[in-house]
Amino acid sequence: MDIFEEIVSLKGKNRACALATIVQATGSTPQCAGAKMLIRDDGSTVGTLGGGCIEENIRLLALLAIVDRSTKTVPFDLTESESGLVCGGQIIVFVEPVLPDPHLIIIGAGHVGKALATAARFSGFRITVIDDRRIYAANVSDANEIIVNDLSDPLRNVAVGFDTGIVVATRGHVNDLVSLKAALRTPASYIGLVGSRRKREVIFSSLIDAGFSKEDAERVIVPVGIPIGSVTPEEIAISIMAQVISFRRNYGTNICNPPRSRAVETDGALQVAPSAR
Repeated sequence: MDIFEEIVSLKGKNRACALATIVQATGSTPQCAGAKMLIRDDGSTVGTLGGGCIEENIRLLALLAIVDRSTKTVPFDLTESESGLVCGGQIIVFVEPVLPDPHLIIIGAGHVGKALATAARFSGFRITVIDDRRIYAANVSDANEIIVNDLSDPLRNVAVGFDTGIVVATRGHVNDLVSLKAALRTPASYIGLVGSRRKREVIFSSLIDAGFSKEDAERVIVPVGIPIGSVTPEEIAISIMAQVISFRRNYGTNICNPPRSRAVETDGALQVAPSAR
């Protein structure tokens, strides 16, 4: 199996992997510089760097690199005292994660949802749009995936991973609340709701009354977006994507893992009238 063909295949399936390459080899080594091994997100491999405990260590490092979303450069001394090997040489291995496009789920295909899909597509995200109105959902041309679902269970049959972001922008409070309940039952790291500061208080109380813990409820960022004075759907979409990108780049290994205070700092980011959605 060709390693690079497998990378393309995994990318098409929205799966992560890591490519480990020997970038330097000195002395006696089982593989020369340039040897490669691909490590899939399930730990399985393609290719070899020489086998043995070194290869197992590299496999574990590669899985960590996928989680950390960071490259790693690691030296190995192939002596019996250091590794149980008797080659006597040294290698340096560069491990590079190859990640699928970040995934954003937008529940609600109204004006904000449509504009957000455009902004997210431009930003390199894979977009899933969900709505119960086929005519609205079909109008979101920038979505990679369009799902027409009854919003009583909007995320059924939708793959949601730890690095998935969810933005709720439905046409009413009831649908918003049901969608947030569904989102909170997933491992999604970013959950945002289009709305006002007052809406946050109402939603928070409703989630607590529904049996969610305070910590669960605080996963929801509302108002979503950074405070740029957004008014139009397009401006609101830009403010949301700016926040998603900022969190993804600056707050840890997943799409959004901000400190609790960060959600408070975004308070007042949006003042959105229901008709805007």
